Amino acid sequence: MRLIFRTTMSANRPFGKFVSPEHSETARKIAEEGIVLLKNEKQLLPVPVGKYQKIAVIGENATRSLVIGGGSSSLKVAYEASPLQGFINKYGKEHILYSKGYISSVHNTNSSKLNSDSLLVAAVEVAKKADVVLFIGGLNKDFLQDSEGDDRKSMDLPYNQDNLITALSKVNKNIAVILCSGNAVTMPWINDVNTIVQGWYLGSEAGNALANVISGEVNPSGKLPFSFPKKLEDNSAISFGKISYPGVGDNEEYKEDILVGYRWFDTKKITPLFPFGFGLSYTTFDYGKIATDKKEYTADETIKVSFTLKNTGKTDGAEAVQVYASQPKASLMRPLMELKAFKKVFLKAGEIQSVEMQIASKDLAFYNDKTQKWTIESGEFILRNAASSANIKSSISIQLK
Repeated sequence: MRLIFRTTMSANRPFGKFVSPEHSETARKIAEEGIVLLKNEKQLLPVPVGKYQKIAVIGENATRSLVIGGGSSSLKVAYEASPLQGFINKYGKEHILYSKGYISSVHNTNSSKLNSDSLLVAAVEVAKKADVVLFIGGLNKDFLQDSEGDDRKSMDLPYNQDNLITALSKVNKNIAVILCSGNAVTMPWINDVNTIVQGWYLGSEAGNALANVISGEVNPSGKLPFSFPKKLEDNSAISFGKISYPGVGDNEEYKEDILVGYRWFDTKKITPLFPFGFGLSYTTFDYGKIATDKKEYTADETIKVSFTLKNTGKTDGAEAVQVYASQPKASLMRPLMELKAFKKVFLKAGEIQSVEMQIASKDLAFYNDKTQKWTIESGEFILRNAASSANIKSSISIQLK
């Protein structure tokens, strides 16, 4: 209330700006840095302006508004640059071929089935004529998708998209699948496509941000904030039967304990489709061996971690480096490892930097439910630098007292 009186209700409140060019630039940069390149075999991406004459953009999410709906995630925006508009702005309208490919309002009727089939056939014909295909699919804010109030019925892509992607891949090998979603999906077609991009819901500047990354004007540097499982049953909450999910009657029991997310996959040695912290780049990075400022620490000290990072490619880019910690011998169950620090480091092509991060000793504590206190135990801890939870580069042992 004090803040409201000092600002919104203040008689001396200055005039502000709404949707200024500075706002748009910030929104675009945030969107660009969050885009995650999941697969890029044969270096299909980037697609520089002028490389291809005909670029097929296929998928309903290329034109659908993705800022509205889903519950409290709805945004009232002054404008929204769609992926299709972003690609037209980037490559020129004369080089873009668009086909809807699928519709999200399909119901189980004969007429809609024919409509769905005809859309697939039309999209395949467009793909045949193109030099490269950019498929813009994923989820949306419809009920039973990325929406409040109920769960998705399946981890598969909805609206016949799996069949559509498979059909497109058979007529054009230069296909990039760009997923607009807030969640993971299964990918039965993963071996049929060269490139996969996780595009999320990127807001007002979504189309321009995607176009900048796809064209190579921006080097993708996003990393996954959760693991993508290969199948629904690999998730911790699904692994204990119906009592855990979806529940029995009015009862639902959380049985995974502290092994949530990547902690479950790593500790139980379940290989995800894409691990926590994963993300590719148009360049490559070389990690030096992790080091600490000393070998022994007390509970009130800060651990200083360092290692070198080199951009070994020909493109400027950024890498989100990560440091994980493990306690091999603990009085209570602990995950195989836990993320304790991360940092995005920007490097010119060929540049090398010394990366330094700090971890407070108290951040190696765990909550002891028997004593109802946070506990730091003496003993060995292992620190690891990594490009993802599944891509550990090196490790070092320290002692905590």
